[in-house]
This record gives sequence, C-alpha cells and structure tokens, in this order.
Amino acid sequence: MKLAKIEAALRVVLAFNEAFNRHDVPAMMKWMSEDCLFENTYPPPDGTPYRGKKVLHRFWEQFFKQSPQARIEVEEVFGMGERCVMRWKYSWVDEEGNSGHVRGVDVYRVRDGLICEKLSYVKG
Repeated sequence: MKLAKIEAALRVVLAFNEAFNRHDVPAMMKWMSEDCLFENTYPPPDGTPYRGKKVLHRFWEQFFKQSPQARIEVEEVFGMGERCVMRWKYSWVDEEGNSGHVRGVDVYRVRDGLICEKLSYVKG
C-alpha cells in the first residue's frame, strides 16, 4: 500500500512538470490543492511564498509571459510517503536571445493526489 502512495505522488509531480513544460497553467492547477503553498526561489535568500490556487494561477501565467521558453529538465526524482524530491535544471532564453540555466531542487508534499507544497531551492 505505501509503495502505491509513493508511486501516485511521483506520478502527480511528474504530470505537474509535464504541464509546466507545455506552459499549460490550467493543467498545472489540476494537480495543486486549493490551499497549496509554493515557495519561489526569488528573491534570495528566502524566496517569496505564494498560497492558494488562484494566487498560483496568476503567478504561473505571469511567469510564462516573462519567460516564454522556460523549461525544466528532471535530473532525478524520488519519494517517501507524501514527500517527493525532484532535482532539476531550469533553462530559459532572455530578451536578448541569450540562453541560461540554473540547477535546483523542489521538495513537494502530495496530499490526496494533489500537490499541497512545492518548496523550491536553487544553486548559486
């Protein structure tokens, strides 16, 4: 039974990331709880917390407008109970056409098949 919960949580996180890479905000929201907490990596050192599905919907829409070529490549993902950890590489192209990337980690909590926490950390 516990393995099924771990697998289910991993599937939710991977489905969310696939929607992110399509820039499909409604599909991303399908995987987030009404009270979801997202802690962004910016500004350092603590980032900005965003809470609630409506707030997050607006955040992601604005994010993709500012970074229309944003993409996250999963480097590793594993889970324990309702927690999943995903190591990633985030890539973008800036307004001048220069590409860049950072690497980081997201710590997720999945409850009842929905992401209720996404805590993001970046190297550097």
